[in-house]
Amino acid sequence: MAKIKTHKASSKRFRVTRNGKVMKKMAGQDHFNARESGKVTRAKRTPKELFPAYKRAIADLMPN
Repeated sequence: MAKIKTHKASSKRFRVTRNGKVMKKMAGQDHFNARESGKVTRAKRTPKELFPAYKRAIADLMPN
């Protein structure tokens, strides 16, 4: 039986915490940030938790 491989694109975008939460970085941090308020810029720095409905799909892509 073959080992299940990790989906590398998903492993770069998502992180699973010890408690099983799936965290992701906010999009839109690359450029055009001067027009946004400081509140929006600071909010984009912190990782956000994915909705629990996506947890099963991410777990299938990242078995290890």
